[in-house]
Amino acid sequence: MTHVVPRPKKLLTPRFQGALRPAELPDDDLEDDATIKGRHYSRLNLVGRSGEAVEVEQCAFENVRFTGMHLVRSVLAHVTFETCDFATVRAQDVSILRSTVTGCRLTGSSWSNGSFQDVLFEGSRTDSALFRYAKFKTVIFRECNLSQADFQFAELRDVRFEKCDLTGAQFANVVVQPGVRFEGCTLIDVGGAAHLKGATVQGPGGMELALSLARETGILFES
Repeated sequence: MTHVVPRPKKLLTPRFQGALRPAELPDDDLEDDATIKGRHYSRLNLVGRSGEAVEVEQCAFENVRFTGMHLVRSVLAHVTFETCDFATVRAQDVSILRSTVTGCRLTGSSWSNGSFQDVLFEGSRTDSALFRYAKFKTVIFRECNLSQADFQFAELRDVRFEKCDLTGAQFANVVVQPGVRFEGCTLIDVGGAAHLKGATVQGPGGMELALSLARETGILFES
């Protein structure tokens, strides 16, 4: 019986209606119950902000610092992030929909119980980021540093990792739905390798993942 690999699902990109207006603080700050649409944030400092039930739609963020922000039960849709700093951000129950994250820093950030749909992460530093219990649907990680990232208990559907460094990433108890692929990735010392059953691995990462799986099952290799 021939195994048919499903075709990758097309990623939907952000759409803007009309020109974006420059964001101004404090009027366009990300605070509790804020609803923001059609703004362009450029070189602004949003460090340490705290917001709950924030709604952001059709906005662009360029060179914006979010370091240490705490965001709860919020939705960001049709948003582009370029060279932004999300280091140590704590986002809980946050949904990011039809958005792009390009050249950003997410080191040590937490996105537990989040939801990501039609999102492209490209050329971003996402090391030691926490995605526990998050749901990913039609998401691409492309040329990202995901070393030590934590995907435990996450749900993955139509998720592609392309040329990413996943050294030491954790996938224990992850739920793998159709369309999960690792293409040209580094998969050294991946935790929870056995839970990636059903995923497709292309390139040398397949052998690295096999070694991680062997180690978890107690197989020893001697030269």
